[in-house]
Amino acid sequence: MRGEKSKGAGGWDPVRDLEGMRVSILGLGASGEAAAHLVLNKGGQVYVSDLRTEAPAAVGAADLRALGAQVDLGGHDLERIAASDLVVVSPGIPPDAPVLRALRGAGRSWVSEPELAFRFFRSPLIAVTGTNGKTTTAVLTAHLLRSAGMTVGLGGNIGGGLGPPASTLATAEPAPDWLVVEVSSFQLADIRRFRPDIGILTNLAPDHLDRYPGLEAYYADKANLFRNATEDSKWVLNGDQPEVAALAGDAVGDRFWVSLEGARVPGAWLSDEGELVQDLGGGHGPLLPRSEVPLLGRHNVANALFAAVAAELAGAGLEPVRRGLRSAPSIAHRMEPVGERDGVLWINDSKATNVAAAASALHSLDRDVVVLLGGKDKGEDLEPLARAMEGRVRLAVLYGAARDRFARDLKTEVPLRIVSGTFEEAVAAALDESRPGEVLLLSPACSSFDMFSDYAARGERFRALAEGRG
Repeated sequence: MRGEKSKGAGGWDPVRDLEGMRVSILGLGASGEAAAHLVLNKGGQVYVSDLRTEAPAAVGAADLRALGAQVDLGGHDLERIAASDLVVVSPGIPPDAPVLRALRGAGRSWVSEPELAFRFFRSPLIAVTGTNGKTTTAVLTAHLLRSAGMTVGLGGNIGGGLGPPASTLATAEPAPDWLVVEVSSFQLADIRRFRPDIGILTNLAPDHLDRYPGLEAYYADKANLFRNATEDSKWVLNGDQPEVAALAGDAVGDRFWVSLEGARVPGAWLSDEGELVQDLGGGHGPLLPRSEVPLLGRHNVANALFAAVAAELAGAGLEPVRRGLRSAPSIAHRMEPVGERDGVLWINDSKATNVAAAASALHSLDRDVVVLLGGKDKGEDLEPLARAMEGRVRLAVLYGAARDRFARDLKTEVPLRIVSGTFEEAVAAALDESRPGEVLLLSPACSSFDMFSDYAARGERFRALAEGRG
């Protein structure tokens, strides 16, 4: 399944151009800019609008105007958007935004940026989603395929400098052997034809409840991964969560299971002896000992198994997979050791933007922990976090917009210290409380938008402090 196929991923004839089509793109972030470039590349007429007027948006607008796009900042021309042949919506625009309510009222629909990109993909596609672990799994999958000598386009929602938006991958020349694309629930909400050859669902947990009306709506968007399944589809699923199997429902295609709790065939699992084992239907055999995978945390064992199964299904071969797992790269801002000072190990887990991710990080550590919790509150139930803290966390430092709610609702015997000042003051307080041999962990369980532009900026600031570059 390498190289350009006679038909696009999903078995339908791919779009070859957009000559003369009027395409409106809402949102001028990275995905909106990439979508605009793709449409212009394919001969379409582009109109882009964004409520923002700040410098980054102005720079992007100037670049697109120079290429022939029409761009409005500070508002949306609803009449022009409604008259478009195609509307593409960036993931940062919530479904209840006034512009989308107006379009809905006018009977207009829209698609996400990965959906647009998919219509131009010429390579087989591995799509990765899930509440947590999707970035690590996507990066590892691409790494294993490259270890097997394949060319890979890695991108999508992955961000953090690890890969471009999906629309940028659509114009790559030559087309790579495989595409590995991370997709969020926001992006899956607005797909029509998007279908991976291999789909990975890492796990499910409450998240983004500040945007969704409830858990069911969040899971419903994730379920769109299976929307266009065919008998040729291959699904790599979490075998330890019944809700994952329930979400996949009766979607057709072959299923492969990943488990940390015991063997489940076909699939891959962690044995009682600490061995990563795989059986995709042709008999089982060891991949390698867990001790040879250079990634922190039990959750990363699951991510390694997801990547290994997907790479094997894509034709990587057992030995390249083993070799790739031994050289697995550390992922920035996800259980990333960033320094050690006075016997205290600093771990940057800024990407833990929800309760489940922070709880997973705590479960993976075998040292006493001083943890930094806080940021923009997503309104999640804190009980799973409280359970994970017991017996592992010696002190929790609460900061940011979520600090008061966490102090009130985090029912735990673990001592709490509330810092009402800056992020730097919170880190200084946590360091002051840390002892030699302990871990100083940034695993906030919240988004970063109260103090930072994104989780990566928060993680980079933590790294700088760890390195004494305060």
